[in-house]
Amino acid sequence: MTAFNSIAVIGAGAWGTALAGVAARAGRDVILCARSAETAKAIASARENPKLPGVTLHANIQVTGDLAHAAAADVILIATPAQNLRQAVAALAPHLKDGTPLIACAKGIERGTHKFMTEVIAEVAPKSRAAILSGPGFASDVARGLPTAVTLAAENEKLASDLVQALGSATFRPYHTSDVRGVEIGGAAKNVLAIAAGISVGKNLGASAQAALTTRGFSELARLGRALGARSETLVGLSGLGDLILTCASPQSRNFALGQALGRGEPPPAGKLAEGAFTAPVLVELAAAENVDMPVSNAVADILRGAVTIDDAVQSLLTRPFKAEG
Repeated sequence: MTAFNSIAVIGAGAWGTALAGVAARAGRDVILCARSAETAKAIASARENPKLPGVTLHANIQVTGDLAHAAAADVILIATPAQNLRQAVAALAPHLKDGTPLIACAKGIERGTHKFMTEVIAEVAPKSRAAILSGPGFASDVARGLPTAVTLAAENEKLASDLVQALGSATFRPYHTSDVRGVEIGGAAKNVLAIAAGISVGKNLGASAQAALTTRGFSELARLGRALGARSETLVGLSGLGDLILTCASPQSRNFALGQALGRGEPPPAGKLAEGAFTAPVLVELAAAENVDMPVSNAVADILRGAVTIDDAVQSLLTRPFKAEG
C-alpha cells in the first residue's frame, strides 16, 4: 500500500473543513487551504470555521492561504464547487509534483464543456492522478464525526484502494471502485433530482408523489449511467441510489431546500449554493446527446429557466403516455 501521510484540502467551506477533519481523524497531517490569507488567519486563530459553528478544528489541521504550500501534500482534495473546479486546479497545477492524486469532492458536470470532474482534472493537470469522492453525507454530520459511508473512485483501483486506506476511520467509511463514470453520474444527477423532490414537498403533493419522483428519478439516473458505461452496482450503491435517497428527503440538502422554496413560491434560500441548479441544463443536454429519456430532469431544467410553471410541469409529467416500468 502506498503511504499518504499528508493531505491538503483546497477550499475552506463547510465541506472542505469537514473533509479536513476526516483526514485528521485518519491520522494524517492536514493542510486546509482557504481562498485568502485573511480567511486562513481568522480560521486558524479561532480554530473554528464560521461555516461550521461549534466544530473545533483538529490539532493536526494547519490552515493556510498559500496554495504552493498546500500543493506539496501527498494527496489533495479539491472541495470547491463544481463550476469552480477548473479554476482551482489551474491555479494548483504549476505547483504539483508529478503523480499527485487530486480528488474532486464536488458533484456536477462542467457547463459549456459537458466534462465530468475527473475529466477537468485530467485536462488541466495531466500529470496528476484524478479521482472522485461522492456519496451520502452532509458537512455538519461528517464534521461532528457521525457515521458516514461514501465511495471513492479512480481508474486505477489500486490507487483508489490506497486513498481509501488514507482517509478511512471508525466513523468515515469510504468504499473504492474503478467505476469513475458511475460515481460521477450518480453525484451529478441526484442533485437535479433532489430539486424535483423538494418541489414536490413544497407544493404539498404528498408522500406518494415524493416517492414516485425519487424512484422514477433513479430510473433516469440509471438509464444515463448505462448509456455512458457505468456499472449497475455503482448506480445502486452509495454514490447513486444511496445519495439520491438522502438528498431527496432531507432539508439539509441544499438542492432539496431550493426545490422546496420553488414549490412554495419563495425565493431561493440565501447564501446556499445548490449545485443541481447549475447541473440541470448540462445534464439534460448530455442526456439528449445520448438519446436518453429524462423527463423529471427535463422538467427541473425547464422550471429553473422559467420556461414552464411548476403546475404545468407536473401536469406534463402526469399526462405522459403509459409505459412499462423501467
